[in-house]
Amino acid sequence: MSSAEFLLSGRAVSLLEGSDEPLYRQIYERFRRAIANGAYAPGMRVPSVRNLASELQISRGTVEMAYDLLIGDGYLVARGQAGTVVSPSLAAGQVHDSLARATEARAVSRSPDHGAQTAPQPFQVGLPALDQFPHKLWATLVTRQARMQAQHFAYPNPSGYQPLREAIASHLQISRGLDCQPEQVFVMSGYRGAMSLLARTLLRPLDEFWLEDPCLRPSRRHLFAEMGARLIPVPVDKEGLCVAKGKELAPHARFALVSRTHQGPARVSLSIERRLELIGWAQQNNAFIIEDDYDSEFRYDGRLPALASFVKTDNVLFVGTFSKALSPALCLTYLVVPKPLVARFDESCTRLHDGSPVLIQGVTADFINQGYFARHLKKMRQVYSQRREMVVQSMRATFGDRMHFDDMPCGLTLLAGLDDSEDDLHLAQKAKRHRLAVEALSVRYMDAPPQKGLLLGFANIKSESGALALSRALKQALDESD
Repeated sequence: MSSAEFLLSGRAVSLLEGSDEPLYRQIYERFRRAIANGAYAPGMRVPSVRNLASELQISRGTVEMAYDLLIGDGYLVARGQAGTVVSPSLAAGQVHDSLARATEARAVSRSPDHGAQTAPQPFQVGLPALDQFPHKLWATLVTRQARMQAQHFAYPNPSGYQPLREAIASHLQISRGLDCQPEQVFVMSGYRGAMSLLARTLLRPLDEFWLEDPCLRPSRRHLFAEMGARLIPVPVDKEGLCVAKGKELAPHARFALVSRTHQGPARVSLSIERRLELIGWAQQNNAFIIEDDYDSEFRYDGRLPALASFVKTDNVLFVGTFSKALSPALCLTYLVVPKPLVARFDESCTRLHDGSPVLIQGVTADFINQGYFARHLKKMRQVYSQRREMVVQSMRATFGDRMHFDDMPCGLTLLAGLDDSEDDLHLAQKAKRHRLAVEALSVRYMDAPPQKGLLLGFANIKSESGALALSRALKQALDESD
């Protein structure tokens, strides 16, 4: 393991070329620490890219990536011929707090006792923009709810807090055209909680279960298999789930899980013809369609109505979540069931579910009822549209024709398509060694011929310079020899 040293305001700092941390990340972290410790004061000039690269005997591109990230995160400011300086508006306390949170997050994420990542990794898939969560407003609503409602600390209704059920029903009537009553809405703790309730209420051993191919994360497949379902992978084409192929493979299946607005990871919408065909099949076979509405709020060119609003039917169960629209930390998912099934689901909730924390449900209800949720979604659609475009442009500038991108304006994840000759799984593993949390497309396939590509989360990439720096870092990771 070789090393190089450079001076940060008179103190020698070592870079380790064989470290788990890429060199550009090491430079980034060392400048952050120097700023936090006061070695670099606001307004102070930092070494030029050329001089620092020469001193360290590394490529200028590596130093540029570090500086671009520091500029994108607000630590440095580029002033053209005047050089690059520490941001004059940066308070030392802010850097100390930011550094402490980052250090704690890395410790948690690397601990063997924690399976979840607490801080977003570059390109992490499925995570909303954490910097855009309305913390101050949320804290105000929490305080107000805690003072007003003594019942927040009693046993919760296992089917959900009534004001939140009412708020969700009203929201869905306007935003999805879904004609539902509050008693049809069941609030659960996370996606697994909603699916477990559904399975314990309706699923019988070895019931056939249509699953889109490619589909959600492999962990979701395992979840349905653990519940006793017999999974039937049904291919997806440019119009969404191939209903005719599903009928051919398992004509009398009892469930079909579909993504209406934004099929992940194929990034297609279910066409009108397929929607009608799917509903007709379900009605004829007394089957259930589980409509996964996980991120349809972020279709930037308008939203599609829910399946159950399309045709009057009691065969559709609608699943929504606040994990993408607000934060996964809320752990709130809701299930909307047909009226004839309400009594069965109420009974299942009473037997199987302890309920979700009422305080959080109450705050979420206030957030919706007072108009904050609609305003937040409008803001986030604009933010995500801009961030997606930034990442697409930086990737095209960096990779050229090696990657291609679709024009579907929705979601929080970008699909970078690759030629069939590329090994996307191997490339994703290379990227992960550089702490870049890209995912391979091919592993999402079950029986259908896999396409090659990389899935990139863009929601937490905040600036053009940061997007370009991460694109260059990804190229460096993918091009390195094994």
